[in-house]
Amino acid sequence: MTPRRTAKTFGLAALHFAVFCAALNTTSQSQTDQAVPVVSSKTHARAAGPRSKADASFGADLKLSASGAVALDALTGDPLYTKNPDARHYPASTTKIMTALIVIESGSLQTAIEITKPDSLVGESSLHLVPGEKLSREQMLYGLLLKSANDVAHALGRENAGSVESFVVKMNTRARELGCASTHFMNPHGLHHPEHYTCPRDLGIITRAAMQQPLFRKIVSTRESSWSSAASGTRTLWNHNHLLETFPGCSGVKTGYTSHAQQVLVSAAVRDGREVIGVVMHSQTPEAWEDSERLLERALAPKPAAHRFESNSIDSP
Repeated sequence: MTPRRTAKTFGLAALHFAVFCAALNTTSQSQTDQAVPVVSSKTHARAAGPRSKADASFGADLKLSASGAVALDALTGDPLYTKNPDARHYPASTTKIMTALIVIESGSLQTAIEITKPDSLVGESSLHLVPGEKLSREQMLYGLLLKSANDVAHALGRENAGSVESFVVKMNTRARELGCASTHFMNPHGLHHPEHYTCPRDLGIITRAAMQQPLFRKIVSTRESSWSSAASGTRTLWNHNHLLETFPGCSGVKTGYTSHAQQVLVSAAVRDGREVIGVVMHSQTPEAWEDSERLLERALAPKPAAHRFESNSIDSP
């Protein structure tokens, strides 16, 4: 099931509002196998205005240590703050946001994936998958986004497209569809490769699309989850995103780190009917957390009514 681009008969404003509300609402267990229709690439680019400029008065005094950062309005995609937004950086495990988006959009999330030996050999952060064991796509998405397991990312990508190489093609195609201009993926997990990069603006655009999917939102806002498999038994997966505990209203999203990327953190938060997405890239610890808190706090500051997530605030096309 691939219900991505089926909304041409809707008005642009009505479509964006419907998608946002569908994603923001709590979904029942029976709905988690369904992907929400995502705006087509041309429509998304017009609505989000991915190359538009942030208000220069916003955050003029906001000093961030990260090399690059953006804050986006989650509904409109409008930039609220930018710092070197188009400079290329390594995304590390925030790559898995795109991996999850493609898998969720593909649907059939209760389908079981049989682990192969190449899956099990992907190292560093992993769940130590065992060749021959079978796990559902949905369960593996929890391992992907909470544990940030690289072996899980490899298995999901390989199973989705037939090979990891073919999945990477899908990743780059989807990035272009969303309007990303400075992104190139080489793998589904984010382990370092010199040609695997994105920029703060593009990472925000990808995250905005992912946050329109109810299952993605559910997983990245989950603080802990039980992981069970016949091969490894039962264990608890803990979300690496500490902002879920420290920042009121945090709704996700994903951490990342390699020695080349340094700390990368994508975050989102909701307050007074508004949601914003923040991205900081190539930062340090604990500065990445501090940068993100300052970024979210400033972006969530009261705005004119025209910026609120209300039906009468969305302009008609």
